[in-house]
Amino acid sequence: MEFFRIKKDIPFMRHALVFNVISLLTFALAVFFLLTRGLHLSVEFTGGTLVEVSYAQAPQLEPIREALAGSGYPDAQVQNFGSARDLLIRLPNREDLETSRVSETVMNTLQQVGGPAPELRRVEFVGPQVGKELAADGSMALLLVIVGIMIYLALRFEWRFAVSAIIANLHDVIIILGFFAFFQWEFSLPVLAAVLAVLGYSVNESVVVFDRVRETFKKKRHMTTPQVLDHAITSTISRTVITHGSTQVMVLSMLLFGGETLYYFALALTIGICFGIYSSVLVASPLVMWLGVSREQFIKPKKEKEEAVV
Repeated sequence: MEFFRIKKDIPFMRHALVFNVISLLTFALAVFFLLTRGLHLSVEFTGGTLVEVSYAQAPQLEPIREALAGSGYPDAQVQNFGSARDLLIRLPNREDLETSRVSETVMNTLQQVGGPAPELRRVEFVGPQVGKELAADGSMALLLVIVGIMIYLALRFEWRFAVSAIIANLHDVIIILGFFAFFQWEFSLPVLAAVLAVLGYSVNESVVVFDRVRETFKKKRHMTTPQVLDHAITSTISRTVITHGSTQVMVLSMLLFGGETLYYFALALTIGICFGIYSSVLVASPLVMWLGVSREQFIKPKKEKEEAVV
C-alpha cells in the first residue's frame, strides 16, 4: 500500500509540544462549549411525535419542510422512509398543542402544499421517558465501546501505548461533541452511531502506528525513541493517505449528496476522520514518548548459558 515512499524521516517529534498544546486548547474549548451550550438533542432523546405519510407520487421534500416551519415546526425532520413515496416526519413537542392534535395539524399542513394528496399511515408519540432511556442506552453504548477498546489495547500493547491511544480516542469524541455543541447541530441516534464508528476508526490508526513503533524498536537499535517514532509515522504515511483519503471521499459523497437524512451523520464522520488522523499520529505518539517508552521494554535480555562444571 505504498503509492509513494519518503526516504528521509519527517521530524514530527521535534514539534510534539506544539501539536499537543494545540490539541489541549481544542479539547478545552470543546469541553467549554459542551458545558455552556450543551447538545441540541433530537426528537429521539427529547420526545416528540413521529408521523408516517404516503403519496401516490414522490413529493418534493423542501416545500414540505417550509410548510411545517410555517406551521410552527422549524425543527421538523422530513425524510424518505422505505421509498421515495413514503415520508417519515419527526416533530418535537409543543406546549401549546396537544399530542392528539399533532397528526391533524400535520395533515392539514401537508394538504396545503401543492402536489399529490398525502395519506396518513401511522402516528407514534415518543415520550420524555423513552427519550431518557435512549439517552441512557446511548451513553452506555459509548462507555462499553471505550472500555472494550481499553481492554483490547491493554492486552495487545504495553500500558504506555494503551493509555496514549485511549487519551487520543477520547480527544476525538469530545471534539466531535464540542463542534455539535458550538454550532448547535442536531445530535441524533445516527450521529451517536457516527461517534462510535469514529472510535473504532481512530483506534485502528493508532494500532497501525504503534505496531510499526514496536517493530522499529526491535530492528533499528541505533535510533533514539523520538527517531523511532518519526520513522514509524513516516513509513505509514502512504497507508494513511490511501485509507483515509478513500474513506473521506465516500463520507463527503454522503455529506454533499446524501440529503438531510445523512447530513449530520456524514458531518460527524468527517470531523472524526480529520481529527482521528491528527490525534493518532500527533497526539498519541508524543504521549507515548513522554510516558517513557524505550527499546528495553520490547527486547528481552538474553539468558547467559551456565558453563558445565567438570
